[in-house]
Amino acid sequence: MRFERQMLMDVKGKKVLVVGAGKSGLAVSRFLSGRGATVILADAGRPVYPGGELEQIQATGVVLNFGGYPEVKQGSFDLVVMSPGVPLTVEPAVAAIASGVALTGELELAYHFARAPVVAITGTNGKTTTTTLVGEIFKNYGRDTLVGGNIGLPLVTEVGRYAPGDLIVAEVSSFQLETVSTFKPKVAVILNITPDHLDRHVTMDSYIAAKARIFSNQGPGDYTVLNYDDPLTKSLGKGSRGRVIYFSRRREMQSGVFVREGKIMASLNGIPETVCEAAEIGIPGAHNLENALAAVAVAKVMGVETACLAHTLKSFRGVPHRLEYVAEINGIRYINDSKGTNPDAAIKAIEAYTGPVALIAGGKNKGSDFSAFAAKVKERAKVLILFGQCADLIAKAANDAGFRNILRVDNLGEAVLTAHRVARPGDTVLLSPACASWDMFNNFEERGDLFKEIVMSLKT
Repeated sequence: MRFERQMLMDVKGKKVLVVGAGKSGLAVSRFLSGRGATVILADAGRPVYPGGELEQIQATGVVLNFGGYPEVKQGSFDLVVMSPGVPLTVEPAVAAIASGVALTGELELAYHFARAPVVAITGTNGKTTTTTLVGEIFKNYGRDTLVGGNIGLPLVTEVGRYAPGDLIVAEVSSFQLETVSTFKPKVAVILNITPDHLDRHVTMDSYIAAKARIFSNQGPGDYTVLNYDDPLTKSLGKGSRGRVIYFSRRREMQSGVFVREGKIMASLNGIPETVCEAAEIGIPGAHNLENALAAVAVAKVMGVETACLAHTLKSFRGVPHRLEYVAEINGIRYINDSKGTNPDAAIKAIEAYTGPVALIAGGKNKGSDFSAFAAKVKERAKVLILFGQCADLIAKAANDAGFRNILRVDNLGEAVLTAHRVARPGDTVLLSPACASWDMFNNFEERGDLFKEIVMSLKT
């Protein structure tokens, strides 16, 4: 999938097919049309857009092709741009690769037009929290910072506004990384790798290879930040040509970022420095301590002063839909972790709370194994309330683990009301689905927003 850089830099007069009419596809279409390309935006479905957005995209000159894809062959298109939500197994991608038509994605496209250095963050879990935290650190340090990517804002819409002295902090997914070719962040971060998206990547080796593309073009002047405590992530260090910086919450290291006697330490040049007390960071849970350690590594290699770094670590309160405190009603806490879309994320969420947990889970499976999740439910939950497409699969895993207090409901509204009925003062009602939202919702944000709305209605 390599192609000439000039193809992306000079798109005027080129014919481009954008595959996938979601947020990324719309942004790419506007971007390329605005630079003189002839753009066809295609989607196998028939997307529904709010408030005139369809007319707006057509007004830019973009031609819409919904309900199928145009034929791709040599000479039909100069470039095919894939949206991250569309797998490379669809016909336009297969045909482009077979016929030699240039193929790329929004992340690669944005990189070619970026002038500011890039910090790119990936991992199965923790990407959004860490990306937002790193962005806050640099903003508080006084640096103009763009935070975007998989976090919700397509980078291509904003990269042109940032100068070489600014910074781009990008959350990047395995789907986005599949189509990179020359993407080379100044700092690449891999937080962890556990089974996820195997319905698309099929094998763990393929999933790991996609994640590793984040540092595949780095050189000696770049940095690769990796989780020493995660065996799969740690093992990738030998493949990086950049300087590898490890972080660990379990092991003290001569070089890296780690915890010593309850303090976050940074030792990147042979001299250990205390950043702050680990207990002072503003986001709960052992997994968030790991996220904070990764953020410290990024900040230190990019020259952020320790006092500013420590202040942000202490004041940052997390992101919506990830261990988000919603309310306390009659002594019962309600926590929105709708972003917990795989078993490992949900396990970490359960571990973040002491005391009885009434857990709401279920949704669309992404090829996950729920056995470890079920074992954690048996260890920490008082009740498991299930809804959605893979409720049966989770219920079976819980039963196999010896957990019997399982309640089945038809939808999220019933789940919240059931949890409200069975929980007692001192309990935590936790929405951490361990599944994607796509069986009932457009995205995890919609699911989390509904959870919050229902919870708040309980107060009236």
